[in-house]
Amino acid sequence: MRLKFLVFSLSLWSAAAFAAEEPTAAESDGKESNAALAKAAQNPVGDIISIPFQNNTNFGYGPGNDQTQNILNIQPVLPFHIGEDWNLITRTIFPLVWQPSFTGGGTSFGLGSVNFTAFLSPSKPGAIIWGVGPVVTFPATSSAVGSTNTWGLGASVVVLTMPGDWVLGVLVNNVWSIAGDPANNFLLQYFINYNFGKTGWYLTSAPIITANWKAPSGQRWVVPFGAGGGKIVRIGKLPLNINAGAYYNVVHPDLGPLWQVRVQVAVLLPASMI
Repeated sequence: MRLKFLVFSLSLWSAAAFAAEEPTAAESDGKESNAALAKAAQNPVGDIISIPFQNNTNFGYGPGNDQTQNILNIQPVLPFHIGEDWNLITRTIFPLVWQPSFTGGGTSFGLGSVNFTAFLSPSKPGAIIWGVGPVVTFPATSSAVGSTNTWGLGASVVVLTMPGDWVLGVLVNNVWSIAGDPANNFLLQYFINYNFGKTGWYLTSAPIITANWKAPSGQRWVVPFGAGGGKIVRIGKLPLNINAGAYYNVVHPDLGPLWQVRVQVAVLLPASMI
């Protein structure tokens, strides 16, 4: 099971990377646009349509920390213009979860809790870029992959800056249950990206720190540490943002997971298409 998911994750990276075409010499502004796209794609409230397919393979999961869980997040990001001064950036995460059975063997599959966030953000920000708005969660389709009756509501904020070749920021939210099973979940994702000029290549560290405030003390936190890399590539004129990374959970519940391989392929489109 571990090998299958790892091969699947790495194949997403390699297939897209080798199929993509580099800009030709005739496309003199290609590298410039790749550099701009890289930074725009790293901005959670950027004025760009992004459709990421993010595969997370979690190793060391379950009793004995010897099983593998896989979550494929399909998370379209859509910007909407509100007059001349404001944008509304919506992000919806649809998690497709392959969950190992702790007792009978095999794997369960289902759509986990869907997460919708809407960030209100200035359309002409200064050195500090920010967005704030509500976050709503919806029940999972199977009890094997999440609660099937919990509805959640909370608040989310993102703050970032882009000095030179850097993109530095943090996204924080907390969601409380408003119906169904009780829940109180915290998320913090800091992101540190360094872009290699006009090449479209970049280094990234974007671990997702979570806490389940309803869990017993000592079982609440998942705190990963790691990094990866990525590149803006093109299939014809279609730009893709491809990246991969590995994260080790320095703090985790007894059931794990211990570490994660993350591979993402995102289709990038101009906001004018909406």
